[in-house]
Amino acid sequence: MLHRLRALPAVLFVLFLTACSQSQTLQGIFQSRTPHEAYAHKLKEAGLAETALGRDWLRAADQALRDSLVVKLPFQESGFFPADRAVSTGLRYQVRQGEAIHISLTLAPGTRVPKVFVDAFELNPDRSAPRPLASADTADLSFRYVADADRQHLLRVQPELLRGGRYTLRILREPSLGFPVKGKSDVAVGSFWGVDRDGGARRHEGIDIFAQRGTPAVAAARGYITRVQETPRGGRVVWLADTDHGQHLYYAHLDKQLVQAGQQVKPGDTLGLVGNTGNAKTTPPHLHFGVYRNGAVDPFPFVRRPDAVLPAPKVLPARLGQWVRAREAKLNLRRTPATTAAVAAAATRATPLLVLGASAEWLRVQLPAGRTGFVPAKAVLTAAPLRRENLAAVAELRSFPLPDAPAIASLPAQTAVSVLGEFGGYRLVRQADGRTGWVAVRPV
Repeated sequence: MLHRLRALPAVLFVLFLTACSQSQTLQGIFQSRTPHEAYAHKLKEAGLAETALGRDWLRAADQALRDSLVVKLPFQESGFFPADRAVSTGLRYQVRQGEAIHISLTLAPGTRVPKVFVDAFELNPDRSAPRPLASADTADLSFRYVADADRQHLLRVQPELLRGGRYTLRILREPSLGFPVKGKSDVAVGSFWGVDRDGGARRHEGIDIFAQRGTPAVAAARGYITRVQETPRGGRVVWLADTDHGQHLYYAHLDKQLVQAGQQVKPGDTLGLVGNTGNAKTTPPHLHFGVYRNGAVDPFPFVRRPDAVLPAPKVLPARLGQWVRAREAKLNLRRTPATTAAVAAAATRATPLLVLGASAEWLRVQLPAGRTGFVPAKAVLTAAPLRRENLAAVAELRSFPLPDAPAIASLPAQTAVSVLGEFGGYRLVRQADGRTGWVAVRPV
């Protein structure tokens, strides 16, 4: 799909952008709407949703939900918003129950984009409408949310109309709970969820964190103590009701219990000391830690170390906003940055591709018709001219390869141009002054 830019009444459009860029956010005006929904509502109120530009912006937002690309976490991308078209990026990623997902989008210095709408959704297995999770619309966009289930989530990133610039996007996993043994991390976990117990008669419903006897076992969340007891299997145990997340935390095999039922605790408070009581008498001292949410769930995603921030690509961002072409006769655009991934689209050596994002050794590119995908950076070249020629007749220089796309200029016959690529009966050309646009192969 091509998100086309067409002319708007100048006064109406300027008034609309001014109204949407005040210090009071649209979310504050429409409390029941996300910032993206409020902006779309404002488009309709101003009559812009019926213009070609408004329709393209709304279609781009919808397509990002339906035709998203797939990435693995942690993910980081240096990205580019072209100012001459309505764009929206949709990225899908897998999450596990209990992980906190940290989304941040930082605009490059000097980028003038009053609003960028960043929305996270949960995708439903039955393919029903995505469920909104979290949103933001500020100049330094950052939010965090906790995954309720093992699912695919989707992030949509979309700027205001006619606003462009560069940004850095990060999607990182963090623990939603504090680590329950003082001075330790997930490296100390020696037995994981689901491991056989009692000769295969049951499964391990938690994780075992090994530490010296007497190491403090601490509250991983704020809440209150519901039970302090001793059982044959768990030995000395403590149950903590996590009031922030609506779940119960289980501490077992303690050498000593240092709290009482009904006691209020905060993260880091000592609940007891690591030991090997109960059925752990033959094992080294450790804490059995469990999370219960209508039954036991795997605690590891709740306490695993946060993802390290990936280093930013050093060379690839220089290509953002550039037109590139395939080195070989054919190039597959992948749905995820992997050579074995499903193909989203294909390009020939003559097809110009607009670079919208760069991550590690991959570029996220857009075909002239609007489809996007990932290509290896080494598989493309900057779009050096295919040839140089003089136009045989007067030609309209257009923003996109469509007959009704906005005209940038009217080029006289014999205008000298460099042909950067070809697509669908149009040529991408660059004039001597650097101005670039599309001309029909056979101008009418």
